[in-house]
Amino acid sequence: QLRLVESGGGLVQPGGSLRISCAVSGYSLDYYAIGWFRQAPGKERDRIACIKNSNGETVYADSVKGRFTISTDNAKKTVYLQMISLKPDDTAVYYCAAAPRNCYREYESYGQGTQVTVSS
Repeated sequence: QLRLVESGGGLVQPGGSLRISCAVSGYSLDYYAIGWFRQAPGKERDRIACIKNSNGETVYADSVKGRFTISTDNAKKTVYLQMISLKPDDTAVYYCAAAPRNCYREYESYGQGTQVTVSS
């Protein structure tokens, strides 16, 4: 059974950096695209980045393009989201989820989320 577990969230000052992780188990990463989502209080959950693991293709939301980078360590079966130049608006619970084959299919197996707070 596919299982995703996020980690690495925390408190960071505006302008700072943070890397969060999504550990994947139960199925081959090559079959899936892994997306990062975030949900701020009172707002909908939005996809902000995705990587198609079979060819490394990436997709980013405009709000994070140029600041966030998604990557995969196949040996560790872990997908990372490197975040720089963080802003208070980036404060949210961050989730990862898997979609079969590409970033535009329906996502499944959301993790429990990791809180990222950007504040001075």
